[in-house]
Order: sequence, then C-alpha cells, then structure tokens
Amino acid sequence: MKKLMLGNEAIARGAYEAGVKFVSSYPGTPSTEITEFSSAYPEIKCEWAPNEKVAVETAFGAAMCGVRAMSCMKHVGLNVAADPLYTAAYTGVNGGLVLCVADDPFMHSSQNEQDTRFIARAAHVPVIEPSDSQECKDYLKRAFELSEQYDTPVILRLTTRLAHQRSPVETAERAEIALKPYEKNVMKNVMMPGMARKRHVFVEQREAKMEADAAAIGLNRVEMRDTKLGVVCAGVVYQFVREALPQASVLKLGLSYPIDRAAIRDFAAKVDRLVVIEELEGIIEQEIAAMGVAVEGKKYTGRQGELSVQRIREAFGGEKAPTESALPARPPVLCPGCPHRATFHVLKKLKLHVFGDIGCYTLCALPPVDSLESALCMGASVGMAVGAEKARGRDFARQSVAVLGDSTFVHSGITGLVNAVYDRSNITVVILDNRITGMTGHQQNPATGFDIYNQPAPQLNLEKLCETIGAHVVVENPMDMPALEKALKEELNRDGVSVVIARYPCALLDKRRHPAAKVTGCRNCGACMCLGCPAIERGEHGVRINTALCNGCGLCVSMCGFGAISCGGDQA
Repeated sequence: MKKLMLGNEAIARGAYEAGVKFVSSYPGTPSTEITEFSSAYPEIKCEWAPNEKVAVETAFGAAMCGVRAMSCMKHVGLNVAADPLYTAAYTGVNGGLVLCVADDPFMHSSQNEQDTRFIARAAHVPVIEPSDSQECKDYLKRAFELSEQYDTPVILRLTTRLAHQRSPVETAERAEIALKPYEKNVMKNVMMPGMARKRHVFVEQREAKMEADAAAIGLNRVEMRDTKLGVVCAGVVYQFVREALPQASVLKLGLSYPIDRAAIRDFAAKVDRLVVIEELEGIIEQEIAAMGVAVEGKKYTGRQGELSVQRIREAFGGEKAPTESALPARPPVLCPGCPHRATFHVLKKLKLHVFGDIGCYTLCALPPVDSLESALCMGASVGMAVGAEKARGRDFARQSVAVLGDSTFVHSGITGLVNAVYDRSNITVVILDNRITGMTGHQQNPATGFDIYNQPAPQLNLEKLCETIGAHVVVENPMDMPALEKALKEELNRDGVSVVIARYPCALLDKRRHPAAKVTGCRNCGACMCLGCPAIERGEHGVRINTALCNGCGLCVSMCGFGAISCGGDQA
C-alpha cells in the first residue's frame, strides 16, 4: 500500500516494519515526530526520557538484552548522548541499536549548525543518509540489519528539510524479530581499560570491513549521465542536485560513513570534474581530498545554511532567481495568554540580568520583552548564574536570575542546582512550570504526571526535589504579577540558593474558548503594548483586541492604569 508520509513518519513506519520493540527519546525539533508516530504502534514500547543521555543508555540496555531498540534526537541532543555513544561503539550491540539524529541547517529551531557526521566519525559509528520518505523507511530497516551484522550502533542522519517533507511510501508488513539470547560477557560489555583496548582494535577492524563491504551493503549508487561533471552527494541534497544539475553524473552515498573509497576512485576516473555538494561541513570533500583525488565543493556552496535547488543552480552558473521585494520581518512570538510573558514582564520591570535557557521563553530576548540576556544549551542558565556570582560578586547576584522551563530543568538543570547548593552559591532560579514540554509541541515529561501515551504516570514533585537538594522554594502564579514581583524581591535578597517556581499551564493546553478582552475609552498610552501580546493591536485612535487571537488571560487588564480594558464580551 502506498501512503504520503512525512520523513519522520516514514522512519517510524520503518521501525515498525523492522520489528523494533523499544524507543526511548527526548523531544527535539526536527526529530520529535519520529517517536510520536512510533508510539502509535502498539507493538513498539515508547517513552520520553528526561534527556538524550538517558534515552540512549536505556535503548542500549534494551539492545544489549536482545531486542531492536531506537533513540531519536536532534543534533545538539547527540552532544548529550555522546557519552554512552562513544563507548557503545566499543561494546557493540546484541539486538540492533539505531540513533535517528536530525541536523538543522539554517538553524530553524536550534542554537547552532553542528554536523552530526563529525561526531559519528569521531565515535567510529556508521552513518546512513536517506533522501526521501521511502528511503527513510527502507534505510531505517537496513540500519538495523547492519547494526546486528557488524555489531555496532548505527546513526540514521536526516535534516529538517527531509524530516518535514512528504513523499510517497510503499509500506510492508512487520517482521517479527526473535528475542536474541542474552549472555554475560564481561570482555565485551564492561569497558574497563584492559577490555576497552581489545575492543578498540575490533572497532577499527569493523570500520575497515564495512568500507570493504560497501558495494555489497548496497546503499550507494552511481547514475552516469554527462561525464563533464560528476557530483558526490548524500541525503536530501541528492534531490536538489538532480533538479538543479539534471545532466550531471551522480554518486549518491546512502552510506556516507565509512566512505567507499573504491567507489569514489572509480567514479572520479569516469568524470572530467569531481564536485562534492553537501550541507554544512565539507566532510566528504575532505575525505576525498585526503585520498589524493582532485575534488572541489565548499568553494561553491559554503558551510552555512540549507542548500536548495536554486542555490545549487546559481553556484554552478545558472540564472539567478528574480529579486522579490523584501517582506516585513515576522519573528516568532509567544502565544496569547502565555504565562512566560507575565514572568518576563516582571523580570524586565525589576531590571534584572536574566540568564536564559532553551525553550519558548528564549523568545523573550526579543523586543518588546527583551529581558533575556543569554542562552547557551539545555540547563546552562543555572551554571551561568553561579559563574556570574563568582565573577562579579553577591551584589550582581542580587540583580540576576537563572530562568529555565520545567522540562529543561529535568533534562539538565537538576545537576546545576545541586552544584549551586554544594558550592554555597547565592543565586535565584526561576523554573517556568507550564506543565508540559511546550516548545516541541506538548510532549509529556516527568513533571507532568503523564507518559507518552497520555496515561497517568508518577509525577516528579519539583518543590520537594529542590528542597531536598537544599534550595529555598516558593511557588507563585505568574499571571498574578504583583505576587510574583514580591516573591522575586524577597528571594533575590535571601542568602543561599532560592528557587521560584512560576506555575501556570501553557495557554495551548486549555482548549476552552474564554471571553476575549474588550477595549473602551483607550487613551493610547501604550502600556499594554509592553506585553508584546500578538492579540493587542495598535491603531490610530488607540489599541484594539484581536478577538480571533485573544484567549482572555487578563494580563492586559492588569496593565491598563485607566481601566480601559476588561475581560468578557466581544470587541465592538
């Protein structure tokens, strides 16, 4: 049966057909939907782990004990998972283990443009790159076969454009894979130095064998056309190359690491000019150049951003696209009724230095809220606040807060808080507890009380956890801005580590339609505009409320000193 599928959906289908029994992941755009689609198959047990390190460790445990297991993450999530991955490359697997890693060229929803292939090469883990949804499904199945055949974790690499495009997929039945025997094997599974030295030799032998077997593995293919230009490419870039340079001969690498040197030498000998077209870093180009083969690449496409048909066409002498009139910038904003808006309005009012983190609230670095001053990686806000106090002293700490969401706190903020208390720091941490993992589309986490299937699960008590660590804890409703402001002032002057939990559900969790706010007698002072709410629109004679956007949260009511805004009833 054929079906139109997202790349991520096709990967989940491939997991089903491959007989995968277990998936453990942490949500991260553009990879999130893989695990969500996988959870729709009753045959696959799925979970949201607290972070990617735990997810890979859990999937590894399942694979070691004989089932096919998978973990999915975005590129920066692979950094968190690198610790178990590097050693899993030494131990190998039992049941197959595949990591689906989605890179994000152009940083549509990420803080950097790192290339997963660097980590794979450093860890000596093979990389498979599909180019459309059908290959997403088929290559995922092949990845499990190779994982078991060569006793290795395998990375299936995709990018934003591939993960979120749709193309036809021919589906098949599920293969029921027998549970593999588990046997105690200390020399293989315990990486003490003596064992690890022997396994390192195995890793190098395995890599050499995979390269020698590349032709038999069958994921690379040559498409000979005009021999004036030969292009080496992989992943979704193959689709761009075929459209932009239809006459070029192509060596499409489905197995992009380890690289098939024999195939490359053979292909290079058949074309007058060899070019590698790849997004982000020039990894394949460097590999080929190191072989002594004349090759070009990054001088045409650069190392930044996404490639496209037009960008490749122009790079190789094609006509430039007509210049269109510049459209007004339309940056993302917090949703109407978002509780983060209230919290950051208070932080801005108090003129605090805000060490930020990764979440929807990162948008609060932008006007008109513009109160967040830094964002590094998941959980880093707490560590940055501690470091700032060490650098600038207690007075600076009294004017600073670390801010992170509930899911981010569980992901990697807990250890930062432990360090802050242990190090006798004097900092204030604000946990934005909106009762969900909001930025990636409402996934559950240990603090929500529900699992990936939306079934009740043990709920992590953030207050008790923080108190047990040794922090002083208060809980406030951020929509009550005076109360939040009072609590922050008190905690900023308290010695030791303080945690303010700003608890209010994400505006999108409540599906009920609340009465919109109404404006009467506006004096056009602009105070309500400071909230940055997209439902508040300024006109020639004052503000009005866009009732299609307003969710009736009432924040604008509290901002108006003239009583011109009220909740209830429709805008006239």
